[in-house]
Amino acid sequence: MAINYNLSKVYALSDNDPEFVNEILTLFVTEVPDDLLQIKEGIKKKDHKHAYAYAHKIKPTLDLMGLNMAFEEILQVEAWTKAEGKKKDIKETFKSVKNQVNDAIKEIKKDFDL
Repeated sequence: MAINYNLSKVYALSDNDPEFVNEILTLFVTEVPDDLLQIKEGIKKKDHKHAYAYAHKIKPTLDLMGLNMAFEEILQVEAWTKAEGKKKDIKETFKSVKNQVNDAIKEIKKDFDL
């Protein structure tokens, strides 16, 4: 049973097509960690535009995967980039998003043998 993610939107979008669901999961597992690294780099270098671009990119994926708390926190990251905030103001929020995504990825890999 999924604890760290919810695939109800994925199944609804795919009309319960297992191949499509598997493709979505594979993309999530392979691409989102790279996007998170890009956000981290943007935060580290105070490149707000770079961090925003990648936060904006993964936002719909977090929603689709049922990572509601991470979705709300990525909105905070976006707001931080627009306000060009200080690194210390967003570090813990980003860390939380990263941990939630990593937990979901571990669970998905186990549940779907990816």
